[in-house]
Amino acid sequence: MGLTAGIIGLPNVGKSTIFNALCSGSGKAEAANYPFCTIDPNHGIVPVPDERLTRITKLIPTEKIVPAYLELIDIAGLVRGASKGEGLGNQFLGHIKSVDAVVHVVRCFEDGDVVHVDGSVDPLRDISTIDTELMYKDFETAEKGLARVSKLAKTGDKDAKTKFAVYEKIHQKLGEGVPARKALDAEELEIIADMHLLSSKPVLYVTNVGEDDLLEDNKYVKTVAGHAASEGASYVKICGKVEAEISELPVEERADFLDSLGLAEPGLSTLARGIYKLLGLETFFTAGEKENRAWTIHAGATAPQAAGVIHSDFEKGFIRADVYTLADLENYKSENAIRAAGKMKSEGRDYIVKDGDLMFFKFNV
Repeated sequence: MGLTAGIIGLPNVGKSTIFNALCSGSGKAEAANYPFCTIDPNHGIVPVPDERLTRITKLIPTEKIVPAYLELIDIAGLVRGASKGEGLGNQFLGHIKSVDAVVHVVRCFEDGDVVHVDGSVDPLRDISTIDTELMYKDFETAEKGLARVSKLAKTGDKDAKTKFAVYEKIHQKLGEGVPARKALDAEELEIIADMHLLSSKPVLYVTNVGEDDLLEDNKYVKTVAGHAASEGASYVKICGKVEAEISELPVEERADFLDSLGLAEPGLSTLARGIYKLLGLETFFTAGEKENRAWTIHAGATAPQAAGVIHSDFEKGFIRADVYTLADLENYKSENAIRAAGKMKSEGRDYIVKDGDLMFFKFNV
């Protein structure tokens, strides 16, 4: 899909540990107890766990199961003063500019053996430090953009006048300490999309806790949850240390280990699905003897666009899509029975794909 999420946070909050566990070898980042052990951004491809694939395969046996995937970037830890170049800050902020959404890891555990760059655990202070650095950089960007657009607006350029009003608003709001994602609506953000404001990225907060706080939220997690709610964002809770242990276990031993911790699934499964949703992505499925597969689409994609995800020729020569639901598959047990019951729908070019649709495309090239 070409969409990426960047993992950010202060140094030593567990970003690279979580990234490594998520990627399970596809893009190992260095994880160490000192700031800036990650300098160049690390890229990884992450499978998105989806129990619907398992349910489909119970009724449509296949040779191969392929999940959906995400692209993640592990960005080096930011520190106070990053917008002015502290700790290679300008370089790191530039990496954030290239991603579509931000996964903000927040330290919510006490550990005297793991250095905190500010000397103590304080999630709101840490979040504020990151947000402030992003907004400082955005303020500089907005200031330059405002000066440029102002000149064009004075010539009577209609588009420039529209942009000027939004540039002026965001410049003021950033100066007041309001990030772009809270200051502007979707239409306004689209108008100034060419500014690539760092604080305009949608955010998912990840509270990294100790093993003792896995089952019950500690005070730090509750604080982050309240902050996320106040800005319409979401959060997930995981223990990076435990997730790292799980990722190193043989697959057949993971269920027993999770059970011993009182967990139904790894926290990373919840995190991967959260990132998927943050990027505005949905899934449709194809199923057959050779392969059962989850495909990634943008929410709101049409049937031809979904077909194009499989192959561009499918979109060019799209005729129709046969569509049914997992609920119907589980009720009628087979595609033939679904068709006989009149539950198989034939959809045309205007059909908006629903998350979880099972689809078979008819095309002519």
